[in-house]
Amino acid sequence: MAKYVFVTGGVVSSLGKGLAAASLGCLLQALDYKVTIQKLDPYINVDPGTMSPFQHGEVFVTDDGAETDLDLGHYERFLGHPMSRNNNYTTGRIYQNVIRRERRGDYLGSTVQVIPHITDAIKEAILSAAGGAHIAIIEIGGTVGDIESLPFLEAIRQLRIDLGRENTLFIHLTLLPYIPTAGELKTKPTQHSVKELRAIGIQPDILICRSDREIPDGEKKKISLFCNVDRDAVVSCVDQDSIYKVPFALYREGLARKVINLLHLPGNEPHLGDWEEVLRRVEHPAKRRVTIGIVGKYVDLTEAYKSLSEALTHGGIANDCRVSLRWVDSEDVQESDPASHLKGVDGILVPGGFGERGVKGKIAAIRYAREQGMPYFGICLGMQMAVVEFARNVAGLERANSSEFDENGPDPVISLMTEWVEGNQTQRREKGSDLGGTMRLGAYPCVLQPGTKAAEAYGTLKISERHRHRYEFNNAYRQRLEAAGMRFSGESPDGRLVEMIELPDHPYFVACQFHPEFKSQPRQPHPLFTAFIKAALERGA
Repeated sequence: MAKYVFVTGGVVSSLGKGLAAASLGCLLQALDYKVTIQKLDPYINVDPGTMSPFQHGEVFVTDDGAETDLDLGHYERFLGHPMSRNNNYTTGRIYQNVIRRERRGDYLGSTVQVIPHITDAIKEAILSAAGGAHIAIIEIGGTVGDIESLPFLEAIRQLRIDLGRENTLFIHLTLLPYIPTAGELKTKPTQHSVKELRAIGIQPDILICRSDREIPDGEKKKISLFCNVDRDAVVSCVDQDSIYKVPFALYREGLARKVINLLHLPGNEPHLGDWEEVLRRVEHPAKRRVTIGIVGKYVDLTEAYKSLSEALTHGGIANDCRVSLRWVDSEDVQESDPASHLKGVDGILVPGGFGERGVKGKIAAIRYAREQGMPYFGICLGMQMAVVEFARNVAGLERANSSEFDENGPDPVISLMTEWVEGNQTQRREKGSDLGGTMRLGAYPCVLQPGTKAAEAYGTLKISERHRHRYEFNNAYRQRLEAAGMRFSGESPDGRLVEMIELPDHPYFVACQFHPEFKSQPRQPHPLFTAFIKAALERGA
């Protein structure tokens, strides 16, 4: 039977429950336990796919095509195995499932209520997440005290009764704010947060206390006394300058040992050798620093590019160098003077995105990279705009899209694809359809062309990558662009869809339709990010 660890948060939001859960999972995995993690989000959206990045941050896509919370990216990066749609449930998805059952008559005429129907559906989702894992870590989104999260908290309260204390454990993450005028850390917010939990029947077994400085032993004793928690279960988590230091910080506080003791599990010392090497390369890289300019439209909220920034860090880990990021708002890049924002970088990356805003700046940045021999890496929209820039300025196609949304012109270079092949059957999708609207989501196979930079990076010709996009390259222009010097280095197995392009006469100009950042991990950096950072290093050598 699986053991369940429930992680809740209090005092303020965005404390890092996802990182804490992922770090704990990493430590338990290093003790040779099979671990999985699930995120339960209290918002009513069915998934974050339609939410603005400015509100929610990145949408992380799994192999099975689920649009999920960005914390699933942390889970994959720290645990090293893929998540699925079963690892992320929202209030909207839970209610949607319950209402469907009610419409089918599954409840046999019962009045459908939050308790027991909604809470039972939540418990089903939690129990299904474990699979074959020894330990399932369940992160409850939001902050204790929010009305939205009450059904989830009630569900996990019931699960302790259903499964027993030896199989369940409650961890509560709180903030200890420092008051400069008083010169001390304050424990009262933590006390009140625990009081909120206890009022609904949940007594935390472990407290993880976030702070910007070390927590004095006296304050830990105070928290233990007033929150009714064992002294050794008050765990300090001081702010770190790298997320890859968090597992070590929690390990030094004895978190993993406390968890396995409370769950009545055996365990020795965790095997953290590979993580120590990751941390060594992050803190003390052997090679010089490289600077990458990221030209995007959500740069005011870098959480919108969380997997991307981490994947670039992983590329640095693979090359034993430090990667600095220069965030450039694509709306600020002028067609007449892109150098004013990009001068001094060692490589340029244009990431994915939706909407017309900032497209001209991205095209200007791409042209600058192409003409200056600057290493360039385009992802999703970054590939589409690279094709448009090349079509206009090299191939001389005057009617190349004015933007990626110009679907009404004669055979636009980048256009909305309405048909694609799924297995042996041609499917058709329409806007707003149950097939995901106009989105191509999840992992799809890709075949690479031998002798290309893409094939060299991967070391194989058959790959699978995750997608999240509405538009595709129009094959009607393929011969014209090939004649002008563009190489189509990756495509779908049936040859209908272009997946990668590159410029053979450029030091490094590679772009892909998929999102490789979703598969990059610190212990397994993605080949394309590794190759891109290597090219940036060679340019600056």
